[in-house]
Formats: sequence, C-alpha cells, structure tokens
Amino acid sequence: MLLSFVAPQAVKAGAWIVGATEGPVLLAAANRADAAAGGAIARALKTSRFTGKAGQSLEVLAPAGASASRIVLVGLGKASEFDGNAAENLSANVVGALSKAGEGAVTFDIDVPKGAKLKPGALAVHLAMGARLRSYTFNRYRTREVAEHEFHVKSVSVLTPDAPAARRTWPAMDAVAEGMFLARDLVNEPPNVLSPQEFATRAKQLSKLGVKVEVLGEKEMKKLGMGALLGVGQGSERESQLVVMQWNGARGKAQAPVAFVGKGVCFDSGGLSLKTGQGMMGMKGDMGGAAAVTGAIRALAARRAKVNAVGVIGLVENMPSGTAQRPDDVVTSMSGQTIEVLNTDAEGRLVLADALTYTQRTFKPAFVIDLATLTGAIMVALGTENAGLFSNDDKLARRIEAAGKAVGEPVWRLPLGAGYDKMIRSKIADMKNITGTTNAGSIAAAQFLKRFVEKDQAWAHLDIAGTAWQDGEQKSLAPSWGVGWGVRLLDRLVAEDYEG
Repeated sequence: MLLSFVAPQAVKAGAWIVGATEGPVLLAAANRADAAAGGAIARALKTSRFTGKAGQSLEVLAPAGASASRIVLVGLGKASEFDGNAAENLSANVVGALSKAGEGAVTFDIDVPKGAKLKPGALAVHLAMGARLRSYTFNRYRTREVAEHEFHVKSVSVLTPDAPAARRTWPAMDAVAEGMFLARDLVNEPPNVLSPQEFATRAKQLSKLGVKVEVLGEKEMKKLGMGALLGVGQGSERESQLVVMQWNGARGKAQAPVAFVGKGVCFDSGGLSLKTGQGMMGMKGDMGGAAAVTGAIRALAARRAKVNAVGVIGLVENMPSGTAQRPDDVVTSMSGQTIEVLNTDAEGRLVLADALTYTQRTFKPAFVIDLATLTGAIMVALGTENAGLFSNDDKLARRIEAAGKAVGEPVWRLPLGAGYDKMIRSKIADMKNITGTTNAGSIAAAQFLKRFVEKDQAWAHLDIAGTAWQDGEQKSLAPSWGVGWGVRLLDRLVAEDYEG
C-alpha cells in the first residue's frame, strides 16, 4: 500500500474522507466537500442518524462530474477526546470498510478539531498508521478465494498543511509497523513451520539492519547450566535455542543496554501434564512474548534508535515423549537455584528463569522487561483488554504504564509480596513451579520469576496471555489472529525515557 502526505488540494480519485465532531459540527474540509458535492452531505444529514460520535460514518456517492468516487463523513467524537489513538482507530475502520467495498484509493482530508491535543502533522501520521496497521494480511497458506482476503486499498493519501513534518516523522512510525508485522507473522505461523530453529533463522535476518544476532544451541546452554530451559524442551525432537539480539545505537557505546526477554514456546502441548484438545488449540501462539521482543528489536534497528538494546528469547517446544520432563522432576537453573517441577504445563516460567539470568549476568542492563503468554489466570483477572504488569521498580512500572496508554497497549499493575512468595515454597527444592491451588496464579508466576531477578536489578514482567492473539472479534488495528502486542509499547518506552 502506497502512503503519501500532501498539502491540501482537490481530491482527484477514490474515496474522499472528511470529518465532523459531535453535534454534528462539520470541519472545514467537510464543508468544502459538501460544496463540491452540491450540498449532498447536508441533505443526507437531514435524513440520517449521524451525530458525529466516534465510530459513526455517513457515505454519499459523489455527483456526476466529481473526481472522487464517494465522500465519507466520519465521526470524530468529542474534540477534547480526539487523540492519536482515536485517529488511528478511525482510519483503520474507514480503510477496512472501503477495502471490503473494493475501493482502491483513499484520501483523508480531516482537520484538527478545535480543542484536540494534536498538531496537523501528528494527526496525519496517526491517520497513516491506522491505515498501515489495518492493511496487514496473512494469506501465505491460502490457495483458494485469496482475493476475498486481500486488502484492496492500494493507496492512501493524507492531506495536511504540515506535510513536511509528517514526512519526517513517518519513517520511524513505519519502522514500528514493520516490527509489529514481523511479530504478527511469527505468531500466525503454524507450529509445523515455526520450530525453534526456524524462529532463530528468522531472527538472524535482523542482521541486515545492523543487529548482532547470536544463537546458542543445547550444547552451549548445557555448558551454561540452563537446566530449567533445557528441561522444557527435552521431550521434543526439535532442538531448543536461545537467541540473543543486540542493537548498539547509543552515542556512548559503553552505555548499559535496555533488555527485553521473551518466552518462545513454539508449541505447548503441556508436556506430560498434557493439555486437553481444546486447550491445545492456539498454542502455536505461546511464543508471543518472543515475537514481541523480536519485533521491538527490529523496530529500534530500523529507525536507528539512539539506544543500546538487547533482546533475548528462549525458544523451545513442550512435547510429551519418552524423554520428556516428568512431574516431580527437580531441575537446576543457571542461577544455581533448584526447581521442583510439579506441572510440566507451567513451563514458560522455566524458560524465562534461565533467559533472565543469562541476560542480567551477560549484559548488566539498565532494566530488564520480560514478556510472556504466561498464565490463563491473567485473562480471568483482566480479560483481553489489558496485559498484566508486575515490577520491583515503581519508576519503571510508571513508565511502562504511560507508554502503554500512549500507544493503545494498556497494562494493569498487580501486586507482589512475601505472602504470595510463600505459595511457591517446595518441600525438597528451592521452589516449586506451581502453587497447587487456583488462587493468584498470575501473581505466583510473577513471584517465581522475581526469584531470578538479581540484586538491585530493575525488572518488570508483562503477562500478555490475553493480548498476544485474539480468538473473538478482531480489533480494528489488528486484522489477524496475531496482534503483535508489545512492540509499540517497548518502542515508545525507549523513545520517551531511554533514548539519548
């Protein structure tokens, strides 16, 4: 899809998109469009229920002799509430509907409403971002009726009085979109294709952007003492991998990096603690944390972020076999701590334990954030709207919350504490990997991870089990099963608080 930012001018083809706030109060461009259409919009408003609320639209066919094929009046809602997130969702909904209608060209001609906290160039970029994210498709395995699932809008133009500013800002936003698309691709891939080795191969492609990529196999991990991670993958014929991605973009090369750690269970059968058939469906997405980390590193590298960043992803398959890890096994982690494995389906925390230790001891990061589709319990608590946030550092937690709110990837902080920590005490080892109750499952998992956070290390854990993919109604900005959740949040966090 071709995206362009141009100064306000006559719309020569395709759909002409104009806006109105609640009332409805037509913005200047909408009045111009109405005049060009001979008052067609005004006449249509008299017999419609359009009031300018967010999500509403009113379409009129352009009159004979007009260059545009149709004019679409869209509701912006209250001007004071119209921000970048609202603009992106508006744009995504519009281009999604027009794609289904077979429209090939779309022009947004929307003024910044009085009272909105947006500059013209920023509004233009957010409108473009909404269209870009909505254009994503994953059709590589379709052989029939492919056209039905294609995105038909081929060009989007955004009219803005500050086109130069929009053009300067857009490449960084587009880099984030590409990172999200990579994460979506990884989550959408079937597990017979995306093995740990294949995931590692795709991560290696980031070297084209200047990312240093290193892959550790089972032999190297065994030497490092990663018994927790290796225990998860020992039932699979496919070798486990640890992928380390480094982007060194800071002006001071010695600057401590920011670090992201991702759970990458490429398929989770539950192991010998076998899931039900229904519960196993969708477990190709159990590497959503690793996908987000990979996408975020790609975004930082593509926009040449002035930061040192490292992404570490533990890639395994959790399968039942004669060599699989057993309930009641005790494994020794890289940190030296021992873990009683009472349920082999609580495997993600074992993968993260060793990945966290490796990351901290190797890179001494400014902070470390892990992302994981870790617990079903987080969906009981938060549904699919918020990811769960746990942290030992209030400043880092506030920054994550602010970044998530700014980009439409909200998080909700949950508690940690000694009382919860008692829930994972083991009778024979340093800890056990489940509590044995149905209470506070997400918190107990976070408490488990906290035991692998070294002294004075700022750390946060994001449980994204409810946000990494979507089984029900798809969100306007994420027209696929895989969402790519976390890429924008991490990029925004770096850009706002850690980029020099």
